Amino acid sequence: MKETVIVVGEPEPVTRGESPRSVVVIDAQQHPLAFEAPADYLRMDPSIYIEQRGAGGGQADISMRGSSFEQTLVLMNGLRIDDAQTSHHNLDLPVPVEAMRGIQVLHGAGSTLYGSDALGGVVDFLTAEPQATSARFRAGMGSFGENEQSALIGAVGRRWDGMLTGTRNFSTGFIADRDYRNESASFEPRLKSAPGATDVLLAGSDRSFGANQFYGPYDSWERTKGWLATVRQELGGNTEAAFGYRRHTDEYVLLRDDPAYYENNHIDSSWQAVLRRKDAIAHGGMLFYGLEANGDAIDSNNLGRHARNEGAGYISAEIRPAQRCNFSAGLRGEILSGGAQMVWSPNLSASWMVAQNVKLRASVGHGFRLPTYTDLYYSDPTTIGNPNLKPESAWSVDGGVDWYANAKTAVSVTVFYSRQHDAIDYVRADESDPWQATNLQGLRFTGVEGSLRWTPTRNQTVQLGWTGISGAQNALHGLQSEYVFNYPVNNASFEWADVLKGAYLVRTRVAVAQRYEETPYPVWDVETVREKGWLHPYLRVANLSNTGYQEIAGVPMPGRSFQGGLEVQLAHLRKK
Repeated sequence: MKETVIVVGEPEPVTRGESPRSVVVIDAQQHPLAFEAPADYLRMDPSIYIEQRGAGGGQADISMRGSSFEQTLVLMNGLRIDDAQTSHHNLDLPVPVEAMRGIQVLHGAGSTLYGSDALGGVVDFLTAEPQATSARFRAGMGSFGENEQSALIGAVGRRWDGMLTGTRNFSTGFIADRDYRNESASFEPRLKSAPGATDVLLAGSDRSFGANQFYGPYDSWERTKGWLATVRQELGGNTEAAFGYRRHTDEYVLLRDDPAYYENNHIDSSWQAVLRRKDAIAHGGMLFYGLEANGDAIDSNNLGRHARNEGAGYISAEIRPAQRCNFSAGLRGEILSGGAQMVWSPNLSASWMVAQNVKLRASVGHGFRLPTYTDLYYSDPTTIGNPNLKPESAWSVDGGVDWYANAKTAVSVTVFYSRQHDAIDYVRADESDPWQATNLQGLRFTGVEGSLRWTPTRNQTVQLGWTGISGAQNALHGLQSEYVFNYPVNNASFEWADVLKGAYLVRTRVAVAQRYEETPYPVWDVETVREKGWLHPYLRVANLSNTGYQEIAGVPMPGRSFQGGLEVQLAHLRKK
């Protein structure tokens, strides 16, 4: 209960036992060879539904608690990296998964601390700090002509450290026009100095993929490139400044064999600057406050040239009137581009340890999202944007109980409710009509999420999870929806992992998902890895059940596939 440290959803790190929010913490450094891509880690949380269009860590969307994929905010080390062109690229991460130490997921509204897009939840990817001077190299191959390689070099000095990581994977595709090639690299040096720690991150990615049926009945092709640069600087013990810049390009060809027929080229960029501070207040409480500015711009042959900027300030107070109680309240004010509109995002949360091992918690918060440039201006034969769209917003309420039965067993149950206003979706009256972006009213989602984690031995873990959601479909008024009602009404998973003889990982996961008005389907994955020594062979079997399924309507996912390879650890010196 007291070991896991939480960052997302809190102004500063707290232990899981102290947090009043519903948060899932994923350790990306534990059994890393068992996972191919960040989306595979996120599937461990049944309140997240991954809407993936292809294998190999390709284009994937995140839906949380029934929210649309556009209503989830993605961070990298606490800085926004959501794509301004289209939220379909929110998981187009420039940092290789090998360079990540963990993923933290906040369920529910998070706009008080993070601003736009945090309606359904927040996902924060945290990069790793090398614990030793070491070098690791990996190579593997698999079904459908898949090939993968990665390299990671970490160096540690007395007052500095750094990590250089590169990875690529490619495949000929499990069906025609579903081939892909992914390449990414990152470099992150850190320095300790008198003012405080300095952290610089430079990363880039290049992804091309056959987009058969991704956006309609076409054999399309797409290529995206991303660049990310961030710097964080501590200014004493109570103040931090940070800046991030992201650039992303998207080349889309409607007909792969006839690129001249229809092609889109988009270039978008975004930046964020933050200044955060904390001060102690009476009775052991803390006051957190900060200023932020961010902006984005796009230059596109389809969407045109546009830009917008926002400025924000926030304040949050954490009070502990008694040792077993934790109460926090926060408010954010955000001025939208041009100063014509002000958005307020309050949040209240509290937790109470009613017994030594039982915690009650509750929260209520407001989230909002600005339309992407695709929502506003896109136009092709099947999809039409709407420049008159209003920002969407939502109130989220949840309450739950965490029971830490003993050192080996933890149970969590949460009930949640979301009420949305001006939700953005694409609708049409008939299949012969194009999808048109519009604001919907009357969306309501109610659900329950539960999880059990049992560690019977030091090396063995059993996890069970289930999330059930019910939504109000009368908001459509007889129209067809493209995205909002793709959520799962049931999403459950079972995972068992054991490290045999302290060296050989065996992990299996069975998930069952039932999308709204669709038939439930199971997916069974198995992985085994040798984790001890300097040679690490691995084998991953995806969809062992060979289930035919779709996470996005009309886009089939691969059947049973195998991936295997070898990682070599060439050097390893303990950190001083």
